[in-house]
Amino acid sequence: MTTVKEQEIIQQKFKEKMDEDELLNCMRCGFCLPSCPTYIESGFQESHSPRGRIALMKAVVDGLIEPDEDVERSLNLCLGCRACEPVCPSGVKYGHLLEQARDIINQNKKHSMPVKWTRKMVFEGLFPHQERMRHAVNLLGLYQRSGLQHTVRKIGFMKLFPDHLASMEKVLPRVPSMKEMKNRPKHLNAEGTPKAKAAFFTGCLMDTMFLETNNATLKLLQMAGCELVIPDNQACCGALHGHSGEKDRAKQMAKKNIEAFEQTGADYIITNAGGCGAFLIDYDHLLIEEPDWHSRAVSFKSKLKDISQILADLKFTENRSLKLPSQVVTYQDSCHLRNVMGTASAPRMLLQAIEGIVFKEMEGADRCCGSAGIYNIVESEMSMQILDHKMEKVHDTAAAVIVTANPGCLLQMKLGIEREGLSQKIKAVHIADLLLEAAGS
Repeated sequence: MTTVKEQEIIQQKFKEKMDEDELLNCMRCGFCLPSCPTYIESGFQESHSPRGRIALMKAVVDGLIEPDEDVERSLNLCLGCRACEPVCPSGVKYGHLLEQARDIINQNKKHSMPVKWTRKMVFEGLFPHQERMRHAVNLLGLYQRSGLQHTVRKIGFMKLFPDHLASMEKVLPRVPSMKEMKNRPKHLNAEGTPKAKAAFFTGCLMDTMFLETNNATLKLLQMAGCELVIPDNQACCGALHGHSGEKDRAKQMAKKNIEAFEQTGADYIITNAGGCGAFLIDYDHLLIEEPDWHSRAVSFKSKLKDISQILADLKFTENRSLKLPSQVVTYQDSCHLRNVMGTASAPRMLLQAIEGIVFKEMEGADRCCGSAGIYNIVESEMSMQILDHKMEKVHDTAAAVIVTANPGCLLQMKLGIEREGLSQKIKAVHIADLLLEAAGS
């Protein structure tokens, strides 16, 4: 709970730092309301809509209300999916406003010692250091490979945890060994005639827990004619920090990544995680107050593409036969890939080019699945409510495969399948893994 003094400081910081022009851009038209999952799932509470949250931010700036627990609760309950942005006739950058508000609150309130310690460990001690991330993920691998996981499940230990966490433990992917995680090449040649030089953004969890998907992505890029550079001095994208009120640390990682990828001389910078890509493409906004870095961020942004988009641009499906056994496949959009990076048609085009599959568009595929980084852990009730409704739409497609383009979405859809007891009938896969399978590699 924030003290009166903290609220006074937060209110002053809102006046100094919030983009009032952007706040005033909101016309209160309500076009955003049907696109907002928390507005719908909360029973149409205005304070849980983009329009309502902007109104709360503006009221704090104007001194009409105090930045109390209700305001903070409204901001924290937001998924940050940014589905409101494409439908906004005024082009309000709601995501930027949300991150700024969260940053102001988190930097000017006193956290309890457990929260302070946890934030320090995660934001300072773990994510900025890939070697530490490997060791942390390796502990999970040891848990899986040692037989401890089997024992824990057999004695019913997971029953002590909430149902969604117990189910989440079941759907975690097989973690590669430390040797596999460290065996990352720095350069790969294109297959056949080179068409482009691409630098690959490996990510934190993607290059540890989802290493197989990263390897599949690299293979696809080689097959598409890309010479590949994988900078070993790249850092975490900073998304978790930026979304959680740790903006300064996000800036530090942004600068490190810009420097790392500038040195590659690549034509493109490729990512295979929608959440990472959306934050990377916003580096120009993140560094807007630092002119030198801002111009470098603009150049960085101009080269950024998702794996599905670069494959489409390089006409991957025209030059290679893709085939799978007969099955119905559907696609769940990554919110950030669609709403921020503007990539929606490319993954669908790639899937529809696979011989043997029937692609069935899911109703509301563009609506958030409820993962949203760590949202499904810290806001589990709302997350599971959203997921349950998402699984109703999956049922309607009769799909055997749900394809995603982001690790969080992938785990969330696996969680939905597990909760519905459908693990023997439906699987969730990353688009890179499915495409590589279809290519026969």
